[in-house]
Amino acid sequence: MGERMDPRRRRTLDALLRAAEEIFSERAVDEVTVEQIAERAGVAVGSIYNHFGSKAGLHAAVVERALRVDREHMDRAYLPGRDPVEQVFAAADQYLAFYLEHPEYFRMLAFPGEPGRYPAGRELADRLVKEVNEQNGRLVAALRAGVRSGRLRDVDPEEAATVLWAAWNGVISLAWRPDRLRRDPAELRRLLATASDLVAHGLLKSARG
Repeated sequence: MGERMDPRRRRTLDALLRAAEEIFSERAVDEVTVEQIAERAGVAVGSIYNHFGSKAGLHAAVVERALRVDREHMDRAYLPGRDPVEQVFAAADQYLAFYLEHPEYFRMLAFPGEPGRYPAGRELADRLVKEVNEQNGRLVAALRAGVRSGRLRDVDPEEAATVLWAAWNGVISLAWRPDRLRRDPAELRRLLATASDLVAHGLLKSARG
């Protein structure tokens, strides 16, 4: 078994990660200073360098945590043996759950900021794209299986997955509006189900013989 982390060190790490999650979801990484992160976390600036090496290292740790949590949610959608069409609807439900439980993570992954001018930022952006593509690939596979089974009409699974993913992001972003167009979690859930239903069944009535 690995050594237990000192409670004080754990508290410092957790405080830094929480502060970074909040501040990186509000502003681009290049616009944030280590002093601002440390101040929000209530720790010394040196703690960032001691625990993460740099601001880029802390940002990478936050993104990795966000990716892990996102994967855990999506694993619940793509359960083995589940009907592929059910997987598509479950993916929408889990994507919303991910947002509701971790709005900072959602913004970070769905609407990332510019990678900045440093190599570390570009490398992290590439890592993010790779992970998003992998998750999108699971949706593509579910749609492809639905087409093969005859449950779905013969659409391009990759294009349909991109449309669904973009629609889900757009629907969830309604929760951020400051006006009467803002939607609450129950409304978001209904709208996501509608988006999935429109892709699965279309708008036109079936032609009658």
